[in-house]
Amino acid sequence: MVTKYWRVDPDKGSGRGGELTEAAALLRSGDTVAFPTETVYGLGADATNTSAVERIFSAKGRPSDNPLIVHIADTRQLTGLIEPACVTPDHRRLMEAFWPGPLTIVLPVKPGGISPLVTAGLTTVGIRIPDHPVALQLLREAELPIAAPSANRSGRPSPTLASHVREDLDGRIGGIVDGGGTGVGVESTVIQLVHGQLYILRPGGVTAEQLQSALPAIRIHEPEREDVQASETPRAPGMKYTHYAPKGYMHIVFGDDTDAVAAWIQRDIHAAKSRGESTGILTFEERASRFEADLVIACGSLAEPETIAQELYAALRQFDLQDIHYIVAEGCPETGIGQAIMNRLRKAAGHRLVRV
Repeated sequence: MVTKYWRVDPDKGSGRGGELTEAAALLRSGDTVAFPTETVYGLGADATNTSAVERIFSAKGRPSDNPLIVHIADTRQLTGLIEPACVTPDHRRLMEAFWPGPLTIVLPVKPGGISPLVTAGLTTVGIRIPDHPVALQLLREAELPIAAPSANRSGRPSPTLASHVREDLDGRIGGIVDGGGTGVGVESTVIQLVHGQLYILRPGGVTAEQLQSALPAIRIHEPEREDVQASETPRAPGMKYTHYAPKGYMHIVFGDDTDAVAAWIQRDIHAAKSRGESTGILTFEERASRFEADLVIACGSLAEPETIAQELYAALRQFDLQDIHYIVAEGCPETGIGQAIMNRLRKAAGHRLVRV
């Protein structure tokens, strides 16, 4: 398969020539197109077309019991996808506060509204409106609800650049819309409202604090830290399988005493080097000078944790590019977007953690 490629300037407003018109036509024909959102690049297909959705799973090597998020251009499209009576005032407050944006809301799906492959057999579907000019224009031109997980091979770090998509999926998908780098850097927050309480199924670009501010009277349940049991169907993407992982072995080290954490990491790296392994450390700008390894990556700043989120997946891919076999990641505080960062790191490390 030859993958088409379009370079689109996101700063040119809605007048983007014929590139997005061509990409939208490819989606309508039942093919797959990768496109940028404000979180990561998504791999899109017509959510109402089962054969099109099958192409997503095939290209990614994604397990079929892992549900997909549906992207829409505006709330008017909800009518054909969900049961309108199930949209409560609290749902509408969240939509008004965070759409377009990195919030996915899980709602009861309308029978026959979308392909059953999208929901993985569940009676609910996660929906969001992305906050990216290229994504919104593509959705408007396609005039379809688009199912779109991250545009990477299953289990690999999510793509924040079109070049990352090419690394994983060139020749496996219909097209790639290159709209430059993404903004948030980690996927959307996935939430579900049940009996007047809000459950965060996956932390992401919208923090628990922001959700609480939008719904101050609602009790918010923090996300589970462990994967669901192997026999369960996950309620949202990213809950069951190892994700975001570099090719090398990786674990996370964290603790309250930063000096003790740094000393433990350096001893561990020295031991790995003595075994003949290529070594890498994932840390932060404030702490990178304390470490020695074959590759030390300063992934953003602890003073600005949103920069850690923006750079995380590119950093994990860099270890692969440098053929690093043994990686130690330093943990960060789990406040604000730090919760999403640590969620992704845990999955990338296969939940291998060391508390010092």
